[in-house]
This record gives sequence, structure tokens and C-alpha cells, in this order.
Amino acid sequence: MRARFAAARPEGTYDLAFPVRKDGVAKAQFSDLSDSDSTLAREAAKASRFEGEAGAIVEFFTGTGGTFRRILLIGVGAGEPVDFEKAGGALVARLLTSGTETLVVDLGSAPGTTAEAAARLAAGASMRSWRHDVYRTKLPAKSRPTLTDMVIVNAPADVETAWAHHSAVVEGVAFTRGLVAEPANIIYPETFVERCQALKELGVEIEVLDEAAMAKLGMGALLGVSQGSRREARLLVLRWDGTNGAQKAPVAFVGKGVTFDTGGISIKPAAGMEDMKWDMGGAGAVAGAMKALATRKAKAHVVGVCGLVENMPDGNAQRPGDIVTSMSGQTIEVLNTDAEGRLVLCDALTWVQRNQKPHTIVDLATLTGAMIIALGNEHGGLFANDDALADQLLAAGKAAGDPLWRFPLGDAYNKLIDSPIADMKNIGGRGAGSITAAQFIQRFVEDGVKWAHLDIAGMVWADKPSPTWDKGATGFGVRLLDRFIADNFEK
Repeated sequence: MRARFAAARPEGTYDLAFPVRKDGVAKAQFSDLSDSDSTLAREAAKASRFEGEAGAIVEFFTGTGGTFRRILLIGVGAGEPVDFEKAGGALVARLLTSGTETLVVDLGSAPGTTAEAAARLAAGASMRSWRHDVYRTKLPAKSRPTLTDMVIVNAPADVETAWAHHSAVVEGVAFTRGLVAEPANIIYPETFVERCQALKELGVEIEVLDEAAMAKLGMGALLGVSQGSRREARLLVLRWDGTNGAQKAPVAFVGKGVTFDTGGISIKPAAGMEDMKWDMGGAGAVAGAMKALATRKAKAHVVGVCGLVENMPDGNAQRPGDIVTSMSGQTIEVLNTDAEGRLVLCDALTWVQRNQKPHTIVDLATLTGAMIIALGNEHGGLFANDDALADQLLAAGKAAGDPLWRFPLGDAYNKLIDSPIADMKNIGGRGAGSITAAQFIQRFVEDGVKWAHLDIAGMVWADKPSPTWDKGATGFGVRLLDRFIADNFEK
């Protein structure tokens, strides 16, 4: 579905929506509705107990002059940008497969709407319209999307500037969702890299390390995860410098990209293992964020690194008890081959620090089931070695709609991963599983580098719809990273 802004309503047949603020039904002006239809709108709202809550909808039909039209009142709550985003998503959820092709949203019923709010309305609608129907060959006619055009009228004059930013982010979210939604026989390390080649057209520089190159660099932790798979590992590096060299040291995003995770020899239960196609959600978010930044020509210097592997249990697979040597030179006793994401991340972190010299690193990973136990599917977990960086990420997540919750780090937790025969082991005990995983990763962060770890295990896939996604891939992390860069590194 395309969302766009126009000076006037289009010709032809369309549904018509009027945004209404909380408790604003009585004062709302429904332009071009007759007095009788305006009265009908208010009576329908009263009968439905509609009070303008964000995302609430009242729907009815009018037949003035022999022309029937669907009319919707859509609540925008207090009128904040996030309220308009919910409203846009709610409209699309209601109408996407309704049979209608065009929806007009008239902002004249909500005077004072800002350009940011109007753009977020379009963004929410666009994100909610995303679907992955590639493999559905017998989709019933009534289940097929029909809504192709959302036309927003009476928006502020400067809305196109705000929309240019948000539409780029929407494209990044869609790119991430496409990667995460694909099955593991379609997206694996090599094909993940192939999908990202399209980013070159936007000005993103791409570098790819194969297994031979990584072995030469001593990346034994990452390659240990991959050695049980016939799919070769890859390290994908995406560079965007919108500062023309003015920002010498980049911000680095590092993503866990386990394109399928059986658990290896420490194999997972069969029930639900199909979900492990989205264990590359961190790398997917990095790729989508890089697409968003390049599409909108962000004035920032950012490097995205994706550690891409498949974790399989064949005769050559890593065994519990094996010891591997990471690129940093630190040795790791692998007690559980299903704690593999941190092994991928540690070598990716070392590579980016040695080769790109970033001042700030944010890594993203669907790392631990313990994070889902702690936070469910409402927040991503945040760990950081710098309070200011943590605050920046928390603020960006809240503003963008990708919320985070901070967890502690400390020496007491760090001691839980000491090994009697190596520098560390890759798991702690039963308690504080997400924290000990973060402590493991922190051991590979060099002095002076600001670092944050985002455990997004509960956020990249959804079993129920939200205002901005249907069931399935969410694209979590793209909006967060874009907002983090926009607020803190662009001038």
C-alpha cells in the first residue's frame, strides 16, 4: 500500500476517514458531510462509546445523492505523533482486505495536527500494510489485500520533509521484515549477503569476509558455531558515511545473524524450532537500519557488521566442552552449543574495533530466552557500559516505538562465567542468564569504547498483531537505531 499526501481529495470512489481527538467528537468538523451525515457521525460515535481514543474506530455508511460511501472516525487520542501512528495502523488493519482500494484521510477534522504527527500517521499505515504472502498460492479472495492507496489531505505545508525521513525508515523496516520472515532454506549467510547487495545502489559500501578470510584472522569463536553446517559463514560489513569524511570514527552496529539455530549438539526441543529462522533478527535490524540511513542520506558515519552463521548438529559440529580461541586471543570453553550468539558477536566486535575504530558500538541480538521470561514481548533488554549511551538509547526507543528496559552489569555477574580451564565459559548458571550473556560480550569491548548490548529475543517476531505490524516479523530495532543516530550524531 502507498501512503501519500495531496492538496485535495482524488476523483472517483474512496472511503473517507476523519481523525478525532480524545473527547473531540462534538467539536470535530466533518468537511463535505451534510448536516444529516454529520449528525449521523456523532450519533454513531455515541452509540459505539467512541471517545477519540488512539486507534479506536467508528464505521458507518452514507448514501447521500445515491452515492454510498464508507465513513470512518478514527481516534488520535491526545494528538501526539505516536497517537497518529496508532491511528494509521488501525485504519489499515480495518480496511486492508475490506474490498476498498482507496482511503482518504482528511486531517481537517483535527486542526493543529503537526507535520510530524501527519507523517507518523502515514508511517503507521505503511508499516501495518506490510505482508509476506510470497508462498501463499491459494489465498482466498476475501483474504487478499485490496487497499492500495492512502491519500492524506489538509496536512501541514511542511509535511513532505517529515515524511521523507519516515518513509525511508519504513523502507528499512520492510527490508528487515523481509529478511526475518523468509525461511532458512531461502535466507542463509550467502543469500543474506546477496539481498544486501541492493544497498550499494544507495551508496552503502559493502565488504564480505568468507570463512577462509575469517580463519586467517583467527575468528575461532564465530567459525566454531558454523562448522556443523554446510552453509558457509560470512561476515558482512556495511558502511555509510554521509559526512564526507568529517566524522572520522564511526558509530558501529553489530548484529547477530544466526540464520537458523538448531542449538547444535545441545539441540533444542523439536516443538517450536521452526521459529529459529528469526534468530538473525539482530543482523536483520542492522541491515534495515543501514538501508534507512542511506535512503534518507543521513549526515552520519555508521558501520554495520553482521555475523552470519547457521548452527547445525552434524558430525563436524562443535561439541560441549570444546575450547575455541576468539579473534581477540581470549579462549572460551563452550559448555552449551546453544549459547552460540555470543560466540558470533565476540568475533564481530573484535573485527570492527580493530578495523573501524568506532567510538560507540551497539550490538543487537536475539540472544537469550531468559530475556523473554524477564520482559515478555513488550521491551528489548538494554545493557551498557556508559550511562549517557544507555539514556540515549532508552530515549530513542521510547520516541521511535521500539521500547527498551535497562538491566545491570557488575563484577558479581562477571565471575559467573569464569572457567577453570579457559579464559571464560560461554554460559553461567541458571540465574541471570541474560546478564551473564551480556557480561560475556563485554569482555570483548576495548577500553574507551562506549558499548551497549540490546537483547531483542522477545521483539523481532510477534504472535499477535500490533498497531504497526501483523503477526510475524516486526522489524524491531530499525526505528530505534535510526532515531538514535538522528538525535545524537547528525548535525
